[in-house]
Amino acid sequence: MTKKYDTFHMGRTSIDLYSSNIGSPFKDIKNFSAYVGGSPTNISVGAKRLGLSSVLLTGVGEDPVGDFILNFLNNEGVVTDYIPRKKDKRTSAVLLGIEPPEKFPLVFYRENCADNEINIDDVLRSPLKDCKVFQFVGTNLSKDPVRSATIFAAELAKSEGLKVVLDLDFRPNQWFDPRAYGIAIRSILPLVDIVIGTQDEIRAAVLLNAEDIFETESKSDTKVKGDVSPAIEKILSSGPKILLEKCGEKGSRIHTDSTMEVPGFCVKVENILGAGDAFAAGFLYGYINGWGLYKSARLGNACGALVVTKHGCANFMPTLNEVEDLIYSQGGY
Repeated sequence: MTKKYDTFHMGRTSIDLYSSNIGSPFKDIKNFSAYVGGSPTNISVGAKRLGLSSVLLTGVGEDPVGDFILNFLNNEGVVTDYIPRKKDKRTSAVLLGIEPPEKFPLVFYRENCADNEINIDDVLRSPLKDCKVFQFVGTNLSKDPVRSATIFAAELAKSEGLKVVLDLDFRPNQWFDPRAYGIAIRSILPLVDIVIGTQDEIRAAVLLNAEDIFETESKSDTKVKGDVSPAIEKILSSGPKILLEKCGEKGSRIHTDSTMEVPGFCVKVENILGAGDAFAAGFLYGYINGWGLYKSARLGNACGALVVTKHGCANFMPTLNEVEDLIYSQGGY
């Protein structure tokens, strides 16, 4: 049966205010640049720029920030017809400092947040059944009603034969306890076909012990200790058949019955935020077009590499021509 759309993305969206003073400590920032962000939003834009037809289900307030986001998405060609405007709720905002190569302090403003109000009726009004892939993020499971709506959407997608893709998206400050993140993730894994995450996110998904948690500068920098291999095995034994491990400058690893290394690309880093979302968009493009896992992940690596050379996330997602220029300049697929 032919589907009208390629990808359906569900979860958070925001206005992203990125420091224009590259290298300045957060307290010394003088100016910010305004972009659009939020992991599933970024992935929907990345997928569309590569050539897929993408639908986004998020929530925005009846406010100028919501206008800003919808205007950008409509100009990009992402399907926004099913995005509700939530009365008396605010569109989310994120502030980011940029101190490359390793320090990118991030502050979320998600109180009374519109995208946390996505509900089951919003899913039922959407064209989820008419898509090939349902993609969502772990943060969706942190609060109701979006948590219940996401589980419902995953159940519906599975029953309709869509591939279900989970980006782990571990944001510790969105959870009252980091262990609650793991409990929520493990509850939905039987419905998931493909999992995408960093080592830290993979470990967090199976986190059981408080002593395995440590914090760096703030709760938003919470890390999870331990060997990643048992966590990978546990995830793959819980339902998903493919786990994509994002490895930064080293590229990625594909875990199925075996493990495959997929090398990355050499670029100069300006801002690492959005790289993982670009990777997901690139991988989905290849996957939906019937490419093998290796070639799809290689495209994802290149998408991520290009985004880290830019200032923001959604606004800088690459086109297929831009990505392939990088790929063929560094050895091809």
